[in-house]
Amino acid sequence: MKGLILSGGKGTRLRPLTYTSAKQLVPVANKPVLFYGIEALAAAGIREIGMVVGDTKDEIKAAVGDGSKWNVKVTYIEQDAPRGLAHAVLISEAFMGRDPFVMYLGDNLLNRGINEFVDEFVREAPAAQILLTKVPDPQMFGVAELEDGHVVRLVEKPEQPKSDLALVGVYMFSPAVFDAVKRIKPSFRNELEITDAIQELIDRGLPVRPHLVQGWWKDTGKLEDMLEANRLILDTIERRIDGSIDAESRIEGNVIIVPGAVVELSVIRGPVIIGPGARILRAYVGPFTSIGGNAEIRESEIEHSIVLEGSVISDLANRVEDSLIGRNVRIHRLPVKPAAYRFMLGDNSEVGIRW
Repeated sequence: MKGLILSGGKGTRLRPLTYTSAKQLVPVANKPVLFYGIEALAAAGIREIGMVVGDTKDEIKAAVGDGSKWNVKVTYIEQDAPRGLAHAVLISEAFMGRDPFVMYLGDNLLNRGINEFVDEFVREAPAAQILLTKVPDPQMFGVAELEDGHVVRLVEKPEQPKSDLALVGVYMFSPAVFDAVKRIKPSFRNELEITDAIQELIDRGLPVRPHLVQGWWKDTGKLEDMLEANRLILDTIERRIDGSIDAESRIEGNVIIVPGAVVELSVIRGPVIIGPGARILRAYVGPFTSIGGNAEIRESEIEHSIVLEGSVISDLANRVEDSLIGRNVRIHRLPVKPAAYRFMLGDNSEVGIRW
């Protein structure tokens, strides 16, 4: 089997951060979201991956390279504009040839990987296999309707869902999907919808297998989901202290402090990860927080947040919570004190707060 990872898209729901950075490269637990997908495909034994890229192709290529760090070979497939998931499938036909493949959305996370799904797909050899999970707001997703365990209908973001089973961002296809994509027409969004392509397979009587996902799945396209994914990943880490910690600091719970990080006169309460070159000085870093490389937290408190590389948070009177801070951001106190802080800041920002 081959793999197809979709890494285009503009990430509008994560702006302003994604004005200057690909949404798939925003880190969760100090690792770009995209890397989790590559690791999942590699762990399932897939060695050839096509990666669909768009406006952020240069940044994606610089981060991923040829894929050798994961023992895979990555081939880049350029998409001129976001034209739908099925369009991404269509432009990958030459790369896939007649091989079956896994399509993985580059901003999605599955905590248990895809090994069992790939094994089932190879064993059963249907035209397609879709992953489903129950959601409280199915009108926000592609939704599957089942009868006697068989997929009978797929609807993209229905106004009145007849099911609470949403499509997870991982699909498995035989080459039959290419003919299906060529038969469908653009939706009202002027996109080729993958739900329409799969429905075309169903209507032609070809087998489409559902598989209900056990464990969590996250689409990290929104701030809240990014922070939740960060929380879920950090909840799985084991304590590892390799950085410099002074005697006055207190480290509680599962905390990763990598070589080159410095903690002085501070309290770190896990789960937390602190990246290389980061400095935590007279500060509190609370649970479910990721601090990127060369960032600095000084005379401040922060928890349930993601801070990217090179950012500085200093001398704040109130705690920072539920925030995603971009690269090289500076947040510091000015003379008038506010009651609370909540931030979503793009790269190279600077925020001065009065006290």
